[in-house]
Amino acid sequence: MTAVTDASQRTEPAAQTPERLNLPALQLGPLTVETPVVLAPMAGITNNAFRRLCREYGGGLYVSEMVTARALVERRAESLRIIHHDPDETPRSVQLYSVDPVTTGQAVRMLVEEDRADHIDLNFGCPVPKVTKRGGGSALPWKSELFASIIGAAVREASKKDIPVTVKMRRGIDEDHLTYLDAGRTARSLGVAAVALHGRTMEQHYSGHADWDSIARLREALPDIPVLGNGDIWSAEDAIAMVRQTGVDGVVVGRGCQGRPWLFGDLQNAFEGSDERFRPGLAKVADTFYRHAELLVDTFGGDEGKALRDVRKHVAWYFKGYQVGGELRARLAQVPDLATLRELLDELDPHAPYPGPDAEGPRGRAGSPKRPHLPEGWLDSRELNAEQKALIQAAELDVSGG
Repeated sequence: MTAVTDASQRTEPAAQTPERLNLPALQLGPLTVETPVVLAPMAGITNNAFRRLCREYGGGLYVSEMVTARALVERRAESLRIIHHDPDETPRSVQLYSVDPVTTGQAVRMLVEEDRADHIDLNFGCPVPKVTKRGGGSALPWKSELFASIIGAAVREASKKDIPVTVKMRRGIDEDHLTYLDAGRTARSLGVAAVALHGRTMEQHYSGHADWDSIARLREALPDIPVLGNGDIWSAEDAIAMVRQTGVDGVVVGRGCQGRPWLFGDLQNAFEGSDERFRPGLAKVADTFYRHAELLVDTFGGDEGKALRDVRKHVAWYFKGYQVGGELRARLAQVPDLATLRELLDELDPHAPYPGPDAEGPRGRAGSPKRPHLPEGWLDSRELNAEQKALIQAAELDVSGG
């Protein structure tokens, strides 16, 4: 994908040239990802519309929203929408959530036999309570046998068409129940193509700082497969710092790109040894926001009302740091249709420049640590008891997270 080269978005290199970095392409089985950057799957964010915006700025692997295995097997309309990719989108990457190896195998078999994906990522990192209280997401690696059986089922089915499977996980449930090293070794032994680690525990949720030292330890423990680092990458310079500190083969970017699809242009530039960065003025941000809304209309099958309701959550992210009054922000967050959106955006100062550091840094709400929501007795053993096995059988949900 050719990156956007709109000169109006760029500034001259800073007086102090940032540290440069060159990484080899990321190899995932037969797939070669020239820019070793992965868009993290985010519920309600990484749909077709947002992935397209990001792809137009830089190369990488752009993962869809998380889809539940059972919902996929049952062919629920929303799940089929989630795994839809544009004709020019390649590789087609799908993230799958499951707590049951049988359902996992069925879902992967469907994706493979119906040629719906080129890459499959397994979600073991979601910290959302509605997922973890049923033993899924970041709670699941604690149950080592279940963890292994889910990965084994996915790799077995995906290997029939040489489709790479990767795993995304967290450090563990809390500091007393860390699982990432054991889980990483298990995943490698079962044939995954790469492991991505978010340097936080479930208990941390998105609070505090990601522990990059843990990512470095996992990189050292798995010398023969790619390891990707995730957490606190808000800029290209952060990505460079993570690679230098941890030795990872690539980075996974989540909240840092919210309202900033051009971050992937910055990352590609940095990884290719360029110090050029995207610094859009307010007019360009407004135009991108409007185009995002237009693409969402296509994503939701022409349902303009649904698309405009969806784009509202992006207002604060896109206009972070820019001079946009509170009243106008509030109106943008209630916009009913494209025509009204265009009128509101035309009220902005088209000459307002990039505001600098105020537009950068953390996005969204980090929140505070949260008590882990787990099935009863979950931490008593690394193996499932009879009650937990019964829970798992009924725990497949049509949910998204990540």
